[in-house]
Amino acid sequence: MNKILQLFDEEYVLAMFRRKLLPLYPTFSKIEKIKIIPYKKLIWATTYHVVVGYDVYLSGSNQEDTKILVVCSAHSDEPRENVFDAMRYLWDHNLNQGDIDIPHPLFYSEYFRGAFYRGLHGENLLHYIKNKDYEEVKKLLRLAARLFAKLHQLPAGTAANFNPMNSRIKTVIPGVDNILKEMSLRYEGKFDESLKRMYDYFISQEEKFFARELNLSLIHGDAHTENLIKTGEDRIGLIDFTDFCLGDFARDLGTFLQQLEYKVIVKIGDKQIATELKDIFLSSYLEAAGLKMNADLEKRIELYYNWTAIRTSAFLFLKHESDPYKAELLFNQVKVNLNIA
Repeated sequence: MNKILQLFDEEYVLAMFRRKLLPLYPTFSKIEKIKIIPYKKLIWATTYHVVVGYDVYLSGSNQEDTKILVVCSAHSDEPRENVFDAMRYLWDHNLNQGDIDIPHPLFYSEYFRGAFYRGLHGENLLHYIKNKDYEEVKKLLRLAARLFAKLHQLPAGTAANFNPMNSRIKTVIPGVDNILKEMSLRYEGKFDESLKRMYDYFISQEEKFFARELNLSLIHGDAHTENLIKTGEDRIGLIDFTDFCLGDFARDLGTFLQQLEYKVIVKIGDKQIATELKDIFLSSYLEAAGLKMNADLEKRIELYYNWTAIRTSAFLFLKHESDPYKAELLFNQVKVNLNIA
């Protein structure tokens, strides 16, 4: 039996939480019960990738009964210790202050290769986009811009690079070679030449940027609409620190702008709204970071925008229920952007 199945066994988890979680909440004396919420459950013979939520009901003689949300992110091949360390770093450096919420790291399990943390409650930004609640979306985008500006200004030394493989386009998992191989096999070489030219361009341009010894920043690495949570009125939370690393802050901007635009167009089909929302986010970020747009920053943002578009395209091409039509539309748009015949 795959050991990860134990995380879906109520009696096992309850006993584990009484040992490891309850001491972290000394004002409570008992865990009354838990409720298991399987967010992601990919389990094979010996490998796995799971994200599990637990509603944990705490009680104590001098405390009102309280329910907290505990989340575990675990991966057999990619241990989530870096996720735990990243969240702890952000808490230690006070990112979770003011109008920003960050999941609270609780403990790391080497046995499960999983990080356990206090989850955030609320709907994500994509929820408000799909509901066409534009005023709320605009408010959240301004909060998100300030959040990313604050993140990018945290102290960033090499010791704080929690995922070095993710710091460069050429080494980001699943890797250029794997994408080229899978695309070639699935689509009989139709996209090989263009895809190779695109990645050669992305990698060479990024290497030029880094060769100039840019001041690197801590970046989220996977900035998109589902990783931003409305946690309260005028409050925003950031989740999923798997790709948290040291890099060019323009990467978070380019990635987020592409994903924001793509989700708005796909979900509500309005390019004008997409452009307006992108402008709100970028102008708010520049103001919060005390920056002005220049040709160099614009080029870096465009690089990561197009790279993210190709990653999205590859996902649509290669996922289990592929969508070649949408994938090729995105692919061809990047060809136009990069002037690739």
